[in-house]
This record gives sequence, structure tokens and C-alpha cells, in this order.
Amino acid sequence: MSPEAKKFYKKSARGAVDRREFLERLATLAGGTAAAAVVLPVLEGGGWEALQFVPKDDLRLETQYIKYPAESGEIRAYQARPKGAGKLAGVIVIHENRGLNPHIEDITRRAALEGFVAVAPDALTPFGGTPENADEVRPLFQKLDREANTKNFVAAVAYLKTHPQATGKVGCVGFCWGGGVTNQVAIHAPDLAAAVPFYGIQPTPEEVPKIKAAMLIHYAGDDARINAGIPAFEEALKEAGVVYTICMYEGVGHAFMNDTGPRFNKEAADLAWRRTIVFLKEKLKP
Repeated sequence: MSPEAKKFYKKSARGAVDRREFLERLATLAGGTAAAAVVLPVLEGGGWEALQFVPKDDLRLETQYIKYPAESGEIRAYQARPKGAGKLAGVIVIHENRGLNPHIEDITRRAALEGFVAVAPDALTPFGGTPENADEVRPLFQKLDREANTKNFVAAVAYLKTHPQATGKVGCVGFCWGGGVTNQVAIHAPDLAAAVPFYGIQPTPEEVPKIKAAMLIHYAGDDARINAGIPAFEEALKEAGVVYTICMYEGVGHAFMNDTGPRFNKEAADLAWRRTIVFLKEKLKP
């Protein structure tokens, strides 16, 4: 959320701006009326916590920020696990091109409540971490070294594989930009047992034979740019003998899983999440 939107809301709350002017301005700042409809309850409800499924202080969970060794030095990550649990399978959660924000931390907690040690690395750690100002986030992604970034996430597999409270089985879930990174982790981490990319850019056919993980691949029906790469990807998966399932959600757009965004579709998101958890529990069994 931009600082301008927060500032304008405060003016409205004080009565300095009438409601109609406020809503029109919010739509401009948010990028449209649909986006404004998502942002408004956040402003009125006291922050992004109003949109989170699992509160950050949920007593069922143990959460903390950790660091693990990687190609670019120590990578900061958000970690969640059920309180008092024994050894559990590990799940890496890879964020969109908006960085490690409250929404992704919420997704991480949801995964933890399903019985996993869930870790969400911050790809922008080399630049000091994800900025609070969303307008400063996207330009940093253009500065990332692609090879080093992939190695940083592959290192998260090693971190979870050897975690004292983990079983050694590791899966990976990623969204949008993170879906593409999930595909790359599957290629470069032979120890990865399961990969779940959501509407992520596909790897080249030449890279696919390196994949050892089972894959559950989610796509949105109204996502022409990403979907253009499906035929070649699926053909390569078949030829390589990779265990995979492709799920297409018709009538929804890219980023339908993001419940803080304008393209969120609850029906598709709920179904995709249920499928994801069933898949991870099956593939990450001890």
C-alpha cells in the first residue's frame, strides 16, 4: 500500500476530505476501483492484519525470523511451525514480485497449520530486505542476479533438509514470480521432493530433465502470457518422465490466489490450496 493512500485516508478520517473525493482518489492511487475495494478494508481495519487468514500472533504456532547460509550470504526468512510439534516435513514458500510481505507471511502460517515447518525466504535480502514502501519493491527485482537468486532458494532446501525439527523431506510452493523460481528450484535441487508453482514462468525444455520432484502446477485460464509456455513445458515433462499434474482454473486471472489483490478469486484459490495441501502431505510423507 502506498504512503499516499495511507496519508489520504487519514485526511478523510479527520474530515478534511469528503468521502466521494476520498474514494475517487483511492481508486487512482490503488490502480482502479477493484483494487481500491481491496485496499479500503485494510485502511479501515487497521492494517494488512484485517486480510490475514491466520493472525501473526496465533497461539497455535511458533514463528520467527531466521537466517540461513546461501550464495549471497545469510538470507533472511520468515519461519512458522505448529507449537510443540515433533519433526515435520519442510515447505518453502516463495513470494511474488512484491517481496516478503504480510500476505506471504500469512500463507506461510497457513502452511504451518497444515503440519509443516514452513519457511519464506526474502529474495531481496541482498538489498537489505523487502522495503515497507511497495513502490520501492519492484525495481529491486530487476537488480537481482538470476543465478545467485536461484542458488539462494536452493540453499533453503538444504536448510530445511538438515533442520533439527524437520524430517528431511522438503517441498516448495511459489506464486507468480515465485512460481517461476519454484520451477528453477525443482531443476537445481535434486533433493526437492515436491514443487507447486502457481502461474509461474516455465523453464526451457532443456532444463526439464533435471527435475526430480513431483509437480503440481496451477494456472489461471485468463493468463495468456504465462499460458503460452504450457505446451512446450508439458511435452518436456512427459518426455523426461517427471511426475506432474497441471490444474487449469478457467475464468480467473493471474494472481487469483492473492487474497490481498484485485484478481483474487476465492473459489479457485480455495480449491487450489486444498489440492496443494493434499499433494504436499502425500509427497512429503516420511
